[in-house]
Amino acid sequence: MSMKNSDAIYPRKKTNKPVCRRRPQGLLRATGAGCLFHLPGNIRRMMTTRKHSTPARSRRAPRRQRQTPAPDQGDARWLYGVHAVLAALANPNRRCHRLLLAPDTARRLGTRLAGLTSPDRPLGALGAGGAGGEITSRAEIARFLPAGAVHQGLALETEPLPGADLETACRPTPEGANRVVVLDGVTDPQNVGAIMRSAAAFGVRAIVLTRRHAPPVTGALAKAASGALESVALVRVNNLARSLDALADLGYWRLGLDVGAATALADFAPSPALALVLGAEDSGLRRLTAGRCDELVRLPMAPAVQSLNVSHAAAIALYELARKPAED
Repeated sequence: MSMKNSDAIYPRKKTNKPVCRRRPQGLLRATGAGCLFHLPGNIRRMMTTRKHSTPARSRRAPRRQRQTPAPDQGDARWLYGVHAVLAALANPNRRCHRLLLAPDTARRLGTRLAGLTSPDRPLGALGAGGAGGEITSRAEIARFLPAGAVHQGLALETEPLPGADLETACRPTPEGANRVVVLDGVTDPQNVGAIMRSAAAFGVRAIVLTRRHAPPVTGALAKAASGALESVALVRVNNLARSLDALADLGYWRLGLDVGAATALADFAPSPALALVLGAEDSGLRRLTAGRCDELVRLPMAPAVQSLNVSHAAAIALYELARKPAED
């Protein structure tokens, strides 16, 4: 049957609206207007859905279980390891709240821990019974710490130390060595902790590093520092170049360690106030930082070795500077 004959048998209902026999894909006719518009697919589907059809199920993302952030992420709320914990307990500026001990650690360190108390620190004498500290299993201690933390059977919940000011922490004094270490782009917490340990061993007053591109103070950093976090000031600054200028105003000679420098560190005569500037292990000192240094020196090395780990280089440089008398 032809289309013409079918229309005669089944007459179509007359309407004033234009009939669109073939709707182009991606187009939707506006009701009553007779015009075609390009509309996004999701809106087109919504407008063409039947009135009484079941609405599509909302594609809402599944709810994620709320997770408590690891105590070690970004702050030193939990310290662990024998040296880090003992040094924190001995520091009167450190506010301590909770001490966890494994039974064998409490017996081994009871005598040393007994004297590390103060009126504002209610930890008490520990002894074999662990009065003032909580005796628990090593597995329970590990539950409060990051995965893989080597806690040595004790952990201490504390508050972070107050921040140190550059001028206050680094102002030279007539007595003692005035040594400061400046870190430019050193991001590994293990390296920063090891540098702090060497700094404490050689009488450095402060470590200066940026707020960004530097690791936060965590339990891992404190353990690598082996107690030096309590004795060496950690100064965070916004702009390292301006801070080097401020150290120069305080009377510091800014000495940069650079593998390409012409002068060897052994040939350098230390000044009474000295700031040792160290760069990242892979890239070294940045150009702006190197330009702020008064002098660049290098550590003599065999040709087969291009560079040293920054914490090892810091220990060697600090030893070399410590064994030489300062010259005015």
